[in-house]
Amino acid sequence: MRAFWLLSAMAIAFARPAVAADSVRIGFVDTFSGPTAAIGIDARNAFELALDHLGRKMDGKPVQVIYEDDQQKPDVGKQKTEKLILSDKVDFLVGYNWSNVLLASLKPAVDSKTFLIDINAGPSQLAGELCSPYVFSTSWQNDQEPGAMGLYMNQKGIKSVFLIGPNYVAGKERLAGFKSTFKGQVLGEEYTVWPTQLDFSAELTKARASKAEAIFVFFPGAAGVQFLNQYVQAGMRQQIPLYTDGVSDELSLPLQKANALGVLSVMEWVNDLPNETNKRFVSDYRKKYPGLRPSFYGAQAYDAAQLINSAVVAVKSDLTKKDAIKAEMEKANFKSVRGPFRYGNNHIPIQNFYLSEVVKDDDGELSLKTVTTVVENDQDRYHDRCPMK
Repeated sequence: MRAFWLLSAMAIAFARPAVAADSVRIGFVDTFSGPTAAIGIDARNAFELALDHLGRKMDGKPVQVIYEDDQQKPDVGKQKTEKLILSDKVDFLVGYNWSNVLLASLKPAVDSKTFLIDINAGPSQLAGELCSPYVFSTSWQNDQEPGAMGLYMNQKGIKSVFLIGPNYVAGKERLAGFKSTFKGQVLGEEYTVWPTQLDFSAELTKARASKAEAIFVFFPGAAGVQFLNQYVQAGMRQQIPLYTDGVSDELSLPLQKANALGVLSVMEWVNDLPNETNKRFVSDYRKKYPGLRPSFYGAQAYDAAQLINSAVVAVKSDLTKKDAIKAEMEKANFKSVRGPFRYGNNHIPIQNFYLSEVVKDDDGELSLKTVTTVVENDQDRYHDRCPMK
């Protein structure tokens, strides 16, 4: 009888209602060193600004963020992810700028049922067969932006193009995304050594020799700066128009300077989108970080903080309610800097994509200006491969 009551007492203890968390613990994995550190720093800056706007709390609970540098290496990203899950016992994972780093880090997060909010990487596997109830994106699938640019170039009547991109997951998928919509002829396709190659003279020579009407290129970070500068120095601006993905943004413009004027890109966020949330984000970012402008990396990180907050508030800080957290995040029930969007069955946003152009603003500084909406409510082409309904 004594044993019976002891077991009953233990059962009651374990059956007690879950208590709201004392704090919300978030692990943030991105690149904070090396040539692409500016990308991770911008994302961190924007995430910190979002926390400021939330009063540094979610549902009244303090937020603890642990930042980890993946060094742009898949094995390091995986190690940092495992450390955050096992040692730091975070409630959410955020970040993951590179597709290969994200893919290496995915299994530990999913196996531990730790919610991961991907703020930039967009590999097709994540949208398709590797989709998970515990993984959400605040960016896009890799094909979407270049696919939108392909549609725009069709509208411009361009009949031939030469493609250049880095030889890693995102580079290959982005050029494939462009080819999925472009109706003209691809006269050449070159992949460069990533991330070490910063001399593109051979690729530019091949593009010129191809006689293509245009060049489409994807290069983020330092590679984008170098490519554009070499393209202009080679005298090709007047010969072959350039259409880009990830080459010119608010991080690279100070280094590209006048070479970036007129460069066209397609993005899901531009700094001049007229919604009030975005106006506040851009204005307060520039106040908090003098001399800097937020990029789309930062915009996606800002939205990640708001997405997490919406779920924490909905479950009243009871972070054991995984199903309820998932259901709330699926609603995208927060004010995004990009304007309203919704999630597909695979947790990839269904959203608009905008053509942007590099211009001089009223202060004489380079910035990106929205030209037109290329596609509305675009859904990635891998969602039907995702087993979630």
